[in-house]
Amino acid sequence: MNIYEKLGVIQSKLKAPKGQYNSFGKYKYRSCEDILEAVKPLLAETKTVLCITDQMEVVGDRIYVRAETHLKDAEDSSSEIVTVAYAREEESKKGMDSSQVTGAASSYARKYALNGLFCIDDNKDSDSTNTGSSGKTAAKKSESKGPVEMITSENVMSIQNIIDKYPSSNLFEQIKTRFKVDEVKGLTKEKGQKCLKMLIEYDKQHSGKE
Repeated sequence: MNIYEKLGVIQSKLKAPKGQYNSFGKYKYRSCEDILEAVKPLLAETKTVLCITDQMEVVGDRIYVRAETHLKDAEDSSSEIVTVAYAREEESKKGMDSSQVTGAASSYARKYALNGLFCIDDNKDSDSTNTGSSGKTAAKKSESKGPVEMITSENVMSIQNIIDKYPSSNLFEQIKTRFKVDEVKGLTKEKGQKCLKMLIEYDKQHSGKE
């Protein structure tokens, strides 16, 4: 088999279940490590080797991690297939130092480079399933009621206190993704109450563990 036929075998046989669970957002997801663990037996079966490389690229005033996956034929060293994916570093993340921020961006870029190589579709992960017809209906209702009432300052403080209590959990990033906001005070009153309720439940489950 040539390198493309071998890749076809890997793509048809690869099963990479979502082995991680986000207790805050209550959804399962797959990590870069899940994909790598699942593909290793198929690499041995097809006599191929997978290599992943990272490099930093500056675009404007932002830094991107460029991840490349190289699927190489162990029986023909001149044959390989390459896929590329990018992830932008956040300027800062609560509870992370600069090396951890880079590491998070690297993991994200590598995961999507692997997705492209092995035809893994993550479109049904949490980011897309957290919004749907119910979200559209809620938006229409809020439009018909006039100005949207924003979160109270007391709830902002309560939410921020729980976020600060778990600096390594990336709660703030999850809130931004789930509720489509850039800051806590950008939440509506309704979303703020839902957010606070979830955080209180998270706090109950994780209090004393960090």
